[in-house]
Amino acid sequence: MNMQPLKPIKRSHTRIYLGTKYYRFKRYLEWSFGEKKYATNKLNTKLLENVVFTHQTVLLRELKDVDMWLQHNKIKNLKIATNKISHIIIRPGETFSYWRILGNTTKRKGYVEGMILHYGKVKTGAGGGLCQLSNLIYWMTLHTPLTVTERYRHSYDVFPDSKRTQPFGSGATCAYNYLDLQIKNETNYTYQLVVYLTDTHLVGEWRADVPAIYSYEIYEKEHMITLETWGKYIRHNKIHRKIYNKALEQIDDEFITENHAIMMYEPFLEDSTLKDKKMK
Repeated sequence: MNMQPLKPIKRSHTRIYLGTKYYRFKRYLEWSFGEKKYATNKLNTKLLENVVFTHQTVLLRELKDVDMWLQHNKIKNLKIATNKISHIIIRPGETFSYWRILGNTTKRKGYVEGMILHYGKVKTGAGGGLCQLSNLIYWMTLHTPLTVTERYRHSYDVFPDSKRTQPFGSGATCAYNYLDLQIKNETNYTYQLVVYLTDTHLVGEWRADVPAIYSYEIYEKEHMITLETWGKYIRHNKIHRKIYNKALEQIDDEFITENHAIMMYEPFLEDSTLKDKKMK
């Protein structure tokens, strides 16, 4: 594993403001004058026949030091975003861009204040909470032949692994518009993204015009936690995926990415159930 040094970076508000403006402008230029062919069409009245992969995540989670009204506002934001992005189709050679489809999450569009993670701290902002959607899309895409061409990892591990069902670092952070999630269809078939909300979950599907040929198993390797000389813990791992054919025979094992994140909580807390037993 490439153990690159990681340390919190302190930047002034002016530096952050100017940097954001620069990278947003750079993205606008790429969208307008770049050579990529972006997916823009939707099939609102038709679903492609074959479900390639489906997944769902819980909408309301109790997070330490996070007010529940932010979770409820997140649901309002997700309703707007899923209506905008659902049913998009990606034809061969096209690239899906998360932010190019969604656009900026302004209050004028109906977005409300939600939770935003900014340099490891919980803040609020219009459209907050949409990382749950980008995380879902990224995780589902890893279970398809589609190619992730741009994805950004979380630089901070903010919350403990309470009821975690996926490997650490298997999501995709997002910030309009320079931290984008882009997915290219390098196959010969058409894919369709479907996302929607139930009363309790955010649900997603990748569909295609042909049945799935392969299945995938995503797993982590070399997970470790290191204590840095400057006093904080850093969490590391690598994400791989095993590929199986229709006979469920493994035909490949691919490296996907590696993650390094500054931990914003103590990593070796004693299990509360064991603690209770010791006190009796």
